[in-house]
Amino acid sequence: MAGESIRVTRTVELPVSEVNFRTSRSSGPGGQHAQKTETRVEAVFDVERSRALTDAQKRRVVNRAGLVLRAIAQDERSQARNRELALERLVAQLREALRVPRKRRQTKPSKAAVERRLEQKRRRSRVKRLRGNTDD
Repeated sequence: MAGESIRVTRTVELPVSEVNFRTSRSSGPGGQHAQKTETRVEAVFDVERSRALTDAQKRRVVNRAGLVLRAIAQDERSQARNRELALERLVAQLREALRVPRKRRQTKPSKAAVERRLEQKRRRSRVKRLRGNTDD
């Protein structure tokens, strides 16, 4: 895995060397296997130290997700598979933090749409008005 990198967005590639992995024993049931092996994996990414992100990207990630991104996986029996899962989750967090929300463009309803809405209101008003005349 040394020298490997993962594509986060079109412009960002995260070297796996910038992610620290910690292992520990998984919690929950699993018998002797879970009690003897360290299959739980925690992936930790320090945003400030990263050389893969520009200063603007670092600011965006820190504002949206914090100084340190953390992902934990203990779903599988295999440490290698949990390592992959933790890395995938970490990349998903980073991708979401880097995403730039689109600006909303205000639109104006067409004249026909406005007229349809008003005509519907007039129809509904007429129906309700006719209901009230029961005092003949």
